[in-house]
Amino acid sequence: MSMRQLLWPLLLLSALTLGACQGCRNDAKPPGSHGSAEPALRLYLLSTVAGALEPCGCSKDQTGGLDHLAAFIRANESKVPHSVLLSAGPLLYIDAKLKDDHATQDRWKAETIAMVMKDLSLTAWAPGFNDWADGTASLRKQASQSGAALVGTGLQGVDDITATKRMTVNNVDIGIVGVSDPRDRMGGYPDGVTPLDAAQVVAHVKREVDGLKEQGAELLVVLAAAQRGAALRIADAIPDLNVLVVGKTSSEGHGNTAQPPAEMIGSTLVVETANHAQTVSLVDVYLRGEPTTLLELADAGGVKKAAQVGALSRRINELEARINSWEKGGEVDPADLSARKAELEKLRAERESMDKDAPPPAGDFFRYRVVEVREELGADTRVSELMGAYYKRVNEHNKSAFADMKPLPAEGDQASYVGVDSCTDCHMQAREVWDATPHAKAYATLEEGSKEFNLECVNCHVTGYGKPGGSTVTHVATLKDVQCETCHGPGSKHIADPEAPDLIVLKPDPQSCVEQCHHPPHVEGFDPVSKMHLVLGPGHGK
Repeated sequence: MSMRQLLWPLLLLSALTLGACQGCRNDAKPPGSHGSAEPALRLYLLSTVAGALEPCGCSKDQTGGLDHLAAFIRANESKVPHSVLLSAGPLLYIDAKLKDDHATQDRWKAETIAMVMKDLSLTAWAPGFNDWADGTASLRKQASQSGAALVGTGLQGVDDITATKRMTVNNVDIGIVGVSDPRDRMGGYPDGVTPLDAAQVVAHVKREVDGLKEQGAELLVVLAAAQRGAALRIADAIPDLNVLVVGKTSSEGHGNTAQPPAEMIGSTLVVETANHAQTVSLVDVYLRGEPTTLLELADAGGVKKAAQVGALSRRINELEARINSWEKGGEVDPADLSARKAELEKLRAERESMDKDAPPPAGDFFRYRVVEVREELGADTRVSELMGAYYKRVNEHNKSAFADMKPLPAEGDQASYVGVDSCTDCHMQAREVWDATPHAKAYATLEEGSKEFNLECVNCHVTGYGKPGGSTVTHVATLKDVQCETCHGPGSKHIADPEAPDLIVLKPDPQSCVEQCHHPPHVEGFDPVSKMHLVLGPGHGK
């Protein structure tokens, strides 16, 4: 029997004795209830964070950033003091397997993410394949650093994962069941991990749910690092669930995914957030009815609106990216820019009106909404310090570890990279134009954040990275910044014979900007044609 069930008769008897009973959860509110004005508790839900600390930062106000997520959660502590943070994995690593040169850096990033989650009081997560990228021993260590329970029924040969987590928040008894199906794209599983088949998984989850109900759980949540279809079959088979959070079996690469609309399967809310902490889903639980063994929560309108709000958000994001591109120098008619800004404000107002709370239904209910994690949410100091310490640690390590990694030599008739100073003798006007562009300061932006030796950053901020006769992590002396040869190709043969044709790319294809660096997730909505004039000038294309 739950705490709320035990206390309710005593509170009711007290109210009757005073002759002032005004109905359940009004004047005499049982524990865990605050009437309809504020939620009894909030669930913060994440899916497939997959090794993302923050976005690249190459364009304005990109989605993502654990410092921004932390700022949002902390800003709401006074409004909603009772909350739970949950995640369906993968959580720790961006790729399913560690690459040799990235291993130390990625391991330290995983540890940093774990420490951030500890700071945010992550309660539980269901691991995906990526979480085993550095082996079971590292997963065990990082789970301990996170302070969260690893939950995942359906696995054999794994001693460090429990099937369930039970907790009480504001006197609401919460039962959490994990489902973990950690398979890579080829269907392989981590060493020592043996899965159950789909039917067995459903049976195991049902058994765990029944056990939690017997212990008095009132709110039932399943975290599923599994294929979406398999996760939905769990909701179909077990109608008692309140919330199902869907992650992935595994994840690969830096690419961002959009958030699917939430849906209701019977009385179960199914949530999957955008990956890489671009969004966080909120489920606010309001308790007004009589206490029961299990909560039956009606939707206060958020799920029905989710698809419409999502579609609006995508249109808003596309417009924001386009306007941001134009405002930074894109060639566009001022009247068109003004019209697009007016359209953006209209869409924002429409989304804001849809975000307003609907009148609550009778009885217990929940309100659901999605929050985009953006710079405007602020940056939490403690999390920013953890991230900063990680970047400095990686910088110091990589500076030493890659000190002897020199560029591959140019062979045969291959041209080598010579650096912008060698171009300046003949192209002074072009050099003056380049000096005034952000490309000329690209490396300095890394140095300011202790990221110049970071393997995820340096390649787009130097010239000829990883190419014969070019640069490497630490060997960038004459090739810092995005120089002439990034667009025009290596210049040694051109310098030796300036009049010979085809030794240099005279007019680079704007699409090469996208192919090399200016592509998602680094930059969203980049228009290379409209941007090209930003790097042109006298003696350089004009």
